[in-house]
Formats: sequence, C-alpha cells, structure tokens
Amino acid sequence: MAKTLKDLRPVYVVGAGWHRYQPLSETPYVMLGLPAIRGALADAGIAWTDVESTYFGTGLLGMAAGRAMLKHLGATGRPLVHIENASASGSAAFRHACIEIAAGIADVSLVIGVDKPGVVQRAFTKTGISNLADDAIVPFTHFALLTNEYANKHGVAPEDVALVAVKNHRNGALNPHAHRQQVRTLEEILGGRPVSGTLTALQCCPVGEGAAAVIVVSEDAIKRLGIDPAHAVRVTASAASSERAGAVGAADASITKDTIAEALAQAQIGPRQIDVMELHDAFTIEELQYVEAMGICKPGEAIHLLKEGAFDIGGQCAVSPSGGLIAMGHPIGPTGVGQIGELALQLRGDAGPRQHKGAKVGLAHMVGLGAVCYVHVLQRP
Repeated sequence: MAKTLKDLRPVYVVGAGWHRYQPLSETPYVMLGLPAIRGALADAGIAWTDVESTYFGTGLLGMAAGRAMLKHLGATGRPLVHIENASASGSAAFRHACIEIAAGIADVSLVIGVDKPGVVQRAFTKTGISNLADDAIVPFTHFALLTNEYANKHGVAPEDVALVAVKNHRNGALNPHAHRQQVRTLEEILGGRPVSGTLTALQCCPVGEGAAAVIVVSEDAIKRLGIDPAHAVRVTASAASSERAGAVGAADASITKDTIAEALAQAQIGPRQIDVMELHDAFTIEELQYVEAMGICKPGEAIHLLKEGAFDIGGQCAVSPSGGLIAMGHPIGPTGVGQIGELALQLRGDAGPRQHKGAKVGLAHMVGLGAVCYVHVLQRP
C-alpha cells in the first residue's frame, strides 16, 4: 500500500512571508521574491544558510528564474527545483518539499512562488490537434455557463452567486497582502464591468504579480535550530491527481471531489471538521461547487449557508479568509504557497483581524487548468 505523509516523518510549516499581490508594475520579479523569502525566514527564526533545498513555483517567468533570484541571498550550492503546473504551480512545489522532508532527505526546505503577468503559450495550442470550441468557450464563458446551470438547477438567482465575491472582498480588505483591499457591496459587484453572462469583473480573480514563501521543516530541525514550537503547524495530508476519463459533471468539481476525499482520508478527518479553508475561487461559482463537492453540505445548499454567514470568518467554517483568489489575487506561481501561509497564520492564531477563532484544522485546494488538483490539510494539536 502506498504511504502518505502520516506514515513518514512529521512535516511542519514554521514560517510564512509575502510580497503583496498587485497589478503588473515595473518591479523586477527578484524584488518580489526576496522580501517574501526574507519574511518567511524571519517568521521561522532561521537563517538562509539553514535552508537545505528550495522549490520554486512559477507559471510565467520562464526557465531558471530561481537561480537569478536566490544568488542575492548567497550561493549555498543547495538543491533548487523549478516547478510549473499552471495555477497549481505553488501547490505542487509545496507538495514536493513536504515529500522531501517526510522522506528524511532534508530537514529544512524553502517553498517560494513568484510570478509576473506576461504572454503565455499554452502547450495544447501546439499539439497540432484543433478543438472547435477553443475560440468560443474561454474560461470566463465556461464559468458563466456553470453559474447559470447552478442557478437553474437549484432555484436560486444567478446574482446570488455574487455574494461569494461580497464575502471575499470583505476578507481581502483585512489582508495587507491582498491585490484587492476594498469592501464591496452586492450592488457594486453586480454593477461592475460585464465579463460574460452574469459574471462581472469583481466576480473574477485578478491575475497580477507577487510572491509568497513558506518554510517546511522536520521535528529534528525544530529542535536543532531552536524554532519556536508555537510556530509549527503540521501538514497531515497531501493529495494530488489529474483528470481522468469518464468524470461526471464539471471537470474541476469532479477532480476536486476525488482529491479532497483522498486528503481527508489521509488526515483521518471528515469535511465538517475543517475550521478554515482556502479554495481555488478564480470565479465566484467555483467556491459553491467546491464546498459542495467536498461534502460540507448537499448540492444546492451552499448558497443558503453562504447567505446565513456559515462561510464567514467566525462562522461554521471560514472559507477563503485571505480574500481567496477573487480578492487576495491569483498571480499563478505564488497562489498555492500563499494559501499555505494563510492557513499557517490562522492555525497559529496570528491572522489578526482575519482570525477565525479556535481554528485547528485547515485545508488548501488548487486546480491547474482543470487538469490537475492539489489538496493539503494542516493541523494544530
């Protein structure tokens, strides 16, 4: 039987750092990444020379981006791995750092996600096999159609789905690292720039630039380096999957359901034991789909729980207290790493005005172009 993280050495997140997610600027990517790394090292209370390996998640920068950045911290000769996995690049980097620590190959690993917007060439455009729908069903059209389908199926107004954005903009306004930091009313969100169907710009994630970093360590490192145990949040599950033939319904929701189920089984918990979660809410409808897919509630019930405040900070389960992709932003490479950092703060009780009281179990979820899905569970005793 395949082993999971719980079968190997315990793995902990002990530090987190960010460069604010923001619109494209003239700031070089190096100057985005270095503050995030230094912030994570300071949060963990360790030095750069204590880091034994680095996993660099990026979707847009190109080859060998980490080498040009890390040399400014000092050339240590330690292993450096670059990972591209679309929107899940940072999540994939985090998973592999966890595996390395759990396997005993290293005791201290840095995970850094950095990106800047640019021209992206998706590989499927180079396959030589055309798809008749490529020019018609772009991502925002796809999710606008899913919004209408959900509303019709469950008897809710499509405009009600925009309440997800109201909540997440409110959360983002409390987050100094967020791309969008302004409280928005439902009227403002619905009255924003139309995108497709009932989707408006404020219901879609902004793709900007930024960086996020976390430090992953073993118990041996915590003792040897004198890291504050109060900063240690254990990673109890790491699940990853890719799309499969015969999946029923929306591909992202289908792959999410299976991957979250695997992660919860690894952590030996049920969905209603989760106190706080960060979801891949690139579009408002996604949050509702994923909450239902993971078993928090039955299909069609998420919108009603949302209206009741169940997903607010302080509610039944805080969903995307960082602001989620809709307000925190989605700079691609950093996104999954930033989710882990937010969960670490929440479970330590260090999230300030975003703090979900008594949070002990957190879940982070990312999909990448609908083809891959990563889910991690973090826990405090």
